[in-house]
Amino acid sequence: MVKEGTSAPAFKTTDANGENVSLKDLRGQKVVLYFYPKDDTPGCTKEACSFRDAFAKFKKRGITILGVSPDSEKSHQKFATKYELPFTLLADKDHAIADAYGVWGEKKFMGRTYMGVHRKTFLIDEKGKLKKIFEKVKPEDHADEVLEAFAE
Repeated sequence: MVKEGTSAPAFKTTDANGENVSLKDLRGQKVVLYFYPKDDTPGCTKEACSFRDAFAKFKKRGITILGVSPDSEKSHQKFATKYELPFTLLADKDHAIADAYGVWGEKKFMGRTYMGVHRKTFLIDEKGKLKKIFEKVKPEDHADEVLEAFAE
């Protein structure tokens, strides 16, 4: 179980363009690592657009935004293009990153039980430590909430 104040689990994967991305390469930067269930679905789109709309504020503070879902690079490309997302989306097709961060698990929707990604956000400081974990995410105002937490 990951906890605030501990080291963020290391990961290596590809982004929407097939480029390698690893947490180790981001050492020295503040990182928002947000997990979402699926590209181009209503809640996930609201959350991505909230980060898009606040992107200049994050960039000004030197904060890197990474969105993670089990979707493919191609799906991420379509999603990013459709909504003009200026930040990096990471492919986690085998849900290894979601497993490492404890966000892969049983979900229920309309009476159906299935395995999937729980919407959570992790703030990682320049040393690779978990500064804050958002367990309950409201997609519409999430970016503002995250910016406030970095100001603390």
